[in-house]
Amino acid sequence: MSELQYTAEHEWVSVDGDVATVGITPYAADKLGDVVYVDLPAAGASVAAGAVVGEIESTKSVGELFAPVDGEVVESNQAVVDDPSLVNADALGAWLIKVRFTTLPTLLSADEYAALTNE
Repeated sequence: MSELQYTAEHEWVSVDGDVATVGITPYAADKLGDVVYVDLPAAGASVAAGAVVGEIESTKSVGELFAPVDGEVVESNQAVVDDPSLVNADALGAWLIKVRFTTLPTLLSADEYAALTNE
């Protein structure tokens, strides 16, 4: 999925106008193992790029969800909160939050992210 951009924290970002849809990468989902709990910010919450905005808990560990942009959460994926295993079943389809942003920081391309995860 070359239209996606990525963060060094293993999140994917899809941009549509001024809204960034954010999820975790298949690499992150694989490293976490079976996801059993997801905590996401509510719509209307302000987020800052690089700040922790949620939590993803698996049978192996607890991971943090970082905001890739500054902005306001316009939607959280309640289906993933209700059934966290969706993250493992389809990490690229199970988006977590949508954020209306003012500026889009430089993110990693698919090739740059692949290089990061092949260390």
